[in-house]
Formats: sequence, structure tokens, C-alpha cells
Amino acid sequence: MSENDNIDERSDDLSNDVEHMLKHRRMVEAILFATEKPISITEIEERVPEGIDVALHIDALQEDYSARGVNLVMLAGKYMFRTAEDLSFLLRREIDEPRKLSRAAVETMAIIAYHQPVTRTEIEEVRGVTISKGTLDVLMEAGWVKMAGRRRTPGRPVTYGTTDEFLVHFGIETIKDLPGVQELKAAGLLDSVDVALDKMGGMPEVDGDNDDGQIDLEEAIAASEQETIASQNTVE
Repeated sequence: MSENDNIDERSDDLSNDVEHMLKHRRMVEAILFATEKPISITEIEERVPEGIDVALHIDALQEDYSARGVNLVMLAGKYMFRTAEDLSFLLRREIDEPRKLSRAAVETMAIIAYHQPVTRTEIEEVRGVTISKGTLDVLMEAGWVKMAGRRRTPGRPVTYGTTDEFLVHFGIETIKDLPGVQELKAAGLLDSVDVALDKMGGMPEVDGDNDDGQIDLEEAIAASEQETIASQNTVE
């Protein structure tokens, strides 16, 4: 065999070695990319063909990725890819933790939705108890309730109504698409409000002659009481 043949043979062997080296490195790299938690050298060795020098490939990958957007790091003696520390700010995001509404807030929200624009006094008339300022504040902070102007009555009380965010959150197009009281009761929601409305004689109707289009709950309550008194007098 000539010297040239030996050189060619060594060249082919070297080429094969490099090819196998790259192939094995890609295997190790793929396993590291796929893992959801740090993985040890031993665990990697169990997944690749026998004889592969996993530690050698990890050292090479750490060097290759040292200046990239992700780095191969060791955590608790194991390895995984992590975002480069100087780029971590790119992945930060603010998450609004949903706040669970209290029973008082849920009932208040329902009353506002079905009777808007409605005053604090009217809300308390329906619920039968005084509501704290904090209850309305929570609903306004959530973006579901807004001030809807003032009543043209003595004291000019502030009225409240729902916002577009309220409609978007609950997936409805308009307030007219809100479920009926019986549907809410069947779902186990707003039971106490339902009872209060029953005592009032049901949902009050909007007076078409009312120029500001507001539902006066006080009038509805008074009308209900008058009907009760009239009924009792009829029985007597």
C-alpha cells in the first residue's frame, strides 16, 4: 500500500470519526432540549448508544451555547438549557391573579347588571343589607362597573352600570343577553338575590315614559308593598 493510500485511509477514518462525533453530539443536544427538568449524565447515557462520551459532548455544548440566547447550565449536578441571564427580562410578563369575588360582590354585580343604572340605596333595598364602599370599589377595580351619572332626584345620588369589559369577560354582546333569574337560580347562582327579587314581585319593567331610561327600584318596591296591602284588605 502506497503512502498516498495510507493518507487517504486516515483521512476517511478521520472524516468518519468527525461524522460520528457530530451525530452523537446532536443526540445529546436533542435529549437536553427535550427535557422538562435537569437531567444527569447517567440518565443521558441510558438513552444513547453505548460508548458515547456524554460528558465530553456536554462540555462542548456548554462552550457552543455560552454566547447564545440560551445556555447549557448545571443545576444540582444535572444539566438543562436555560435562557441566558442577561436576556431573562425579555421573558418576564405580568400576570393578573384573578380575585374571587365575595358573595356580597357577586350579588351587587348582579343587581347592577339587571337594574342599571342603579344607586347604592337601590342596591341595598334589593339585598336587604348595607353594602360597604369596598364592595363597589372591587367591582370598579375589576373594570366591570362604572359610575353611570347622577339621578335627577334630591341629593343627586350616583348611579352605577356595567362596562364593556363586563360584557367581554362574560362573553355576551349586550345586557339584553344576560340569563334570566330562573336560569341563574338553576345554576345555583345568586340565590339570595333571587329571593329578594321574588319578594319584590319579580324583575321590574322599564318605564317607556321615563326620559332617562332608569329603572326605579324604590318605586318597584313601593308598588309591591301596595299590592300586598291591597291583597290583604281584599281577603279581610
